[in-house]
Amino acid sequence: MKRRTAREKALQALFQIDMSEIEPSAAIEHVLDEEPTDPYLEKLVLGVIEHQTQIDESIKEHLEKWSLERLANVDRSLLRMAIFEMKYCTDDVPVNVILDEAIEIAKMYGDDQSSRFINGVLAKIKQQMS
Repeated sequence: MKRRTAREKALQALFQIDMSEIEPSAAIEHVLDEEPTDPYLEKLVLGVIEHQTQIDESIKEHLEKWSLERLANVDRSLLRMAIFEMKYCTDDVPVNVILDEAIEIAKMYGDDQSSRFINGVLAKIKQQMS
């Protein structure tokens, strides 16, 4: 499975977990739809769940005039996934690739403003990390 596909499926699984609080393994199985599992997909979903408290704190620090709860569910899940990658997967993937991928996925799954919003928050986090 390509990384982009793994990210899209991870986003779908994280969205399901966020919305209906189903078990991560059930969400992963559901988005795979009989396809074989992918290690990167599992790493993203399980990593976000494991580090969600720290990731959410990082998001809250960089939101202006918004609360985490007010974010669109897709945007919140996508931010969580991208921040997890930025903080825990940079040996594997350059930060700029993570940002580009998050923005492209936001264009597909979010609303008209999602990609700009995601870009703004992630750019601030990238700057803080450097």
